[in-house]
Amino acid sequence: MAYGWEGEKIRLVPLDVGRHLPNAVTWLNDPEVTAWTLIGDLPISCLAEEEYFRRAASETERNLAFAVESLEGEHVGFAGIHDIDHRHGSARTGTIIGRRDLWGRGLGRDAARVRTRYAFEVLGLRLLLSEVMAGNDASVRMLEAVGYRQVGCIPRRYLKRGGYRDALLFALEHDASGG
Repeated sequence: MAYGWEGEKIRLVPLDVGRHLPNAVTWLNDPEVTAWTLIGDLPISCLAEEEYFRRAASETERNLAFAVESLEGEHVGFAGIHDIDHRHGSARTGTIIGRRDLWGRGLGRDAARVRTRYAFEVLGLRLLLSEVMAGNDASVRMLEAVGYRQVGCIPRRYLKRGGYRDALLFALEHDASGG
């Protein structure tokens, strides 16, 4: 039975240890999948990732983590809304498609659209922020396609695989007029 927030290609569903944990451990230990993330340079154990799943399920007032599944129910990645600040109506967002064979097919873009709709329509947020390491052109294209705009750059923000990388800052404001 289908459940969750649906887009044209994907569905965002709650994390499920049995369905999603094995893929999380595999993908987060894959150097190609994590090339542009802040995680992945140190091994991630099943036990540590299971603890993250448990925390994610209990801290939903400030952080929401979803599994990204195809409309056929195949697990393809993760999406999140983090550091939710209800007072100011803002949060940070992120998406990762772990299935490398499905990269470039618009699944991340659709997940970002659905995640954005959920943040604005369900959570009532007005501002979404995202950071991307400079050079991560696929993520930049995904964010811009959904309506985010680059609002800044923090030089040499992150140490990743032997070099410091700039952080590109993106923002998406909810159109309060309803459009």
